[in-house]
Amino acid sequence: MTEHTVDDALFAADPVERGIARELFAEVRTAPIISPHGHVDAAMLAEDRAFPDPTALLITPDHYVTRLLHADGADLADLGVGAAVDPRAAWRLLAGRWHLFAGTASGFWFERTLRDRFGVEDELTAASADRVYDRIAAALAGERFRPQALFDEFGIAVLATTDDPLDDLAGHARLRESGDVRGRVAPTFRPDAYLDPAAPDFASRVLRLLGGRPASFDAYLDALQERRRHFVAHGAFSADHGVIEPYTVAMEAADAERLFQRVLSGESDAVDEREFRGHMLWQMARMSVEDGLVMTIHPGVHRDHSPAVRRRYGADAGADIPVPVEYVRNLKPLLDDFGLRRDFHLVLFTIDETVFSREIAPLAGFYPSVFIGSPWWFIDAPEAIARFRAATAESAGFYRSSGFVDDTRAFLSIPVRHEMARRADAAALARMVVDGRIRRSRAEQIIRDLVDAVPRRAFKL
Repeated sequence: MTEHTVDDALFAADPVERGIARELFAEVRTAPIISPHGHVDAAMLAEDRAFPDPTALLITPDHYVTRLLHADGADLADLGVGAAVDPRAAWRLLAGRWHLFAGTASGFWFERTLRDRFGVEDELTAASADRVYDRIAAALAGERFRPQALFDEFGIAVLATTDDPLDDLAGHARLRESGDVRGRVAPTFRPDAYLDPAAPDFASRVLRLLGGRPASFDAYLDALQERRRHFVAHGAFSADHGVIEPYTVAMEAADAERLFQRVLSGESDAVDEREFRGHMLWQMARMSVEDGLVMTIHPGVHRDHSPAVRRRYGADAGADIPVPVEYVRNLKPLLDDFGLRRDFHLVLFTIDETVFSREIAPLAGFYPSVFIGSPWWFIDAPEAIARFRAATAESAGFYRSSGFVDDTRAFLSIPVRHEMARRADAAALARMVVDGRIRRSRAEQIIRDLVDAVPRRAFKL
């Protein structure tokens, strides 16, 4: 029996299927990375400063890592979340509990990053912690590990960031004008905090957005459209919406004005707030039809589920939990008005796996505007990607999807996350070839398209 090798990671045990997967993966192993949704800071790339230490690079910004350690009793502050930290002590904390990550996607990413980027073959343990830490720290002092050098080494063709509507995008402008990196770094318009009356400081954010204009709904829409134009001028190709539910509703202008005044004054109730969010998601679709920004929806997360964690560590400290999602009825008003527009692209993501086969794939298999967002966040692991392909390809094929999104703040994990997705897709396609569902030549074309033509089409690149 042929034994697995490191290069056969994530491929099937059956030697025939594994051999096909290996050859399919070879087609795309070194293909440029297109990352149309993520959270790397453009300023970090533009400033090109050396990373301070292994903890700041690999632990603190990675919610996958910090949340599981927190579940085991670690204090988030001891990992650098919302607090200054002794980086070596934080690294030792991770190494001493590395067994927690066995079988997780984050464990796979982390270990392969250590191996591929730093030549670390040893298992991370309490005994090896300092030795591994020192090896990484020494590497980070060299020019090869500066952000711009890594960006080019990773082979990134496109990297999208996620940005506040009022960001001046100076980092993006600097990168574009300097040509310091070979790939394209594009901002993404993320207006959630300006569209959700339940968001902290909603009213003050809206007033800053208005910039002294009269507080009317029309002025509010004009201000949002102006900021979208600013993003387009700086190379943006998408607008991202992280909503709790993808509820949409169209409104008459007078009704929208009255509702806007209630939410702005703080006199609204939960029903008003839901209606306002729903109408603004509809308005965002209308604006995408006009300005061409691809509209992506990332719903179904109860963010900052623990108020105690939010009070102590701030927002986005890892206390985010999935909730069920419904698309068909919620999106109907939006799709009634814009769904048949071929110049409108709407990418639907979910972390509720039941939605892939029941709703998203059927919607993408009919509406020319709808594309299937890849697994993300809690379901971007190899097994979940395999389930995703089985759930969506049977009714919508491969070409109505978005391509992989790494959705990461951990810069060094970008290559391995894309490698994992390519391996998972190679394994899924190999299985279909062996089962007689697709031809080998077709599988070879699909694997190439999944990393290039498919995301370029979905995101209008």
